[in-house]
Amino acid sequence: MKNLHKIKNVYFLGIGGIGMSALARYFKFIGRNVAGYDRMQTVLTDNLQAEGIDVHFEDDVRNIPTSWNPENTIAIYTPALPDDHKELEWFRTQAIGLFKRAKVLGLISNEKSGIAVAGTHGKTTVSTMVANTLNKTQSGCGAFVGGISKNFGSNLLLPKEKSPWIVVEADEFDRSFLHLHPQLALITSVDADHLDIYGDKKNIVEAFGKFISQIKPGGKLVIKKGVQLNAAAQTSAEIFTYSIKEDADFAAINLHLNSNGGFYEFDLKTPGGTVANCKVNYPGLVNVENAVGASALAFFAGISFNKIKEGLEDYKGVARRFDIQLKNKKHIYIDDYAHHPEELKAVITSVKALFPKRKITGIFQPHLYSRTKDFAVEFAASLDLLDTAIVIPLYPAREKPVKGVSSEIIFNKMNLDNKYMASKDETLEMLKNRESDVVLTMGAGDIDRMVENIVEILKSKN
Repeated sequence: MKNLHKIKNVYFLGIGGIGMSALARYFKFIGRNVAGYDRMQTVLTDNLQAEGIDVHFEDDVRNIPTSWNPENTIAIYTPALPDDHKELEWFRTQAIGLFKRAKVLGLISNEKSGIAVAGTHGKTTVSTMVANTLNKTQSGCGAFVGGISKNFGSNLLLPKEKSPWIVVEADEFDRSFLHLHPQLALITSVDADHLDIYGDKKNIVEAFGKFISQIKPGGKLVIKKGVQLNAAAQTSAEIFTYSIKEDADFAAINLHLNSNGGFYEFDLKTPGGTVANCKVNYPGLVNVENAVGASALAFFAGISFNKIKEGLEDYKGVARRFDIQLKNKKHIYIDDYAHHPEELKAVITSVKALFPKRKITGIFQPHLYSRTKDFAVEFAASLDLLDTAIVIPLYPAREKPVKGVSSEIIFNKMNLDNKYMASKDETLEMLKNRESDVVLTMGAGDIDRMVENIVEILKSKN
């Protein structure tokens, strides 16, 4: 691998991805020439272009800068690209370093004291909570997170000059997190997912075991209580647990929902004592659990109880994570990135706990043919928790169609009486013509493009 400090030019294949765009911004900030390709224009690519980064949307090698010296140029690609991508194929024939995003992120983060948040769910929220808390201290931190933080308005938090910490989201997809060697690590969950990569859950568990074995000497591992990993046999790091229950090293005790403000309050139990009267202004019981995990990492980073408490209370959330788009006397609309059965279950359960007397209409867009096929039964069970469910056509992302696999295989396994299969346009018409109380959109595809229209529909009915 070339010395990153000697690199002058960086080309991104898939620059509009949430993780890739953060890296692009980072290299632009440190003075490198940055350009790249993505398959479609989005808000993220618009922002990159506004920051002076050249982005194009046609898979054409003629768009690759020709003036860059191969000796001080690297190309970074996302594994979500198809193997027959023309630009990717071209770079494979050139004397230019070609690296996966995870490899480069590892090189950047491993130079500092890394804080890595892993798990099949909750990574983005926990890592953003940690970054928000550390950023309130004098030394601060850098952060690469998998969503747009509402606290710092980006998926990238640039580190202060002498900051020792860098917070990264440790992505298990394609075993990307195996490029990381953190000082502190946290695992939120180890569920079956990405079976197109891993084949079965056993291989996923093995990958997580390998990840925690790479924690630096003297490091700490925080793991959600109940996660089955046999961590003690796989890492020399000191191990701690967290939970929203009391039987863990870090826990939320005296937890209750403030009926006036609609937020959760609790006392935070830690190995160093109890932090009284903590508050998470961001809604959802699942976010209390995320807050406890984030507090554990901040604790081991040496952050004071007062700063931990301040960081939790000030947390404003991440775009598309329990993202309240509209709240008035008649309607509540929440948008969420949930795209795994356990994530759907968590967000639906949280919404029901927050609004126990209201009817919930959920709109779900399955993500990937492989995930839809592997977890159709589990998706159906989670959607059955709703009062009304609308299932829209799946988003294929990087995958080609699989015969017999569509959103309908989830729909057909649901037992809910009020269930509907509909296109996006049909869904919007249904919202116009039916009474709706609490509306919840879920999915990791392009369902977020419906958000603005749904907000306008609900506002017009108020």
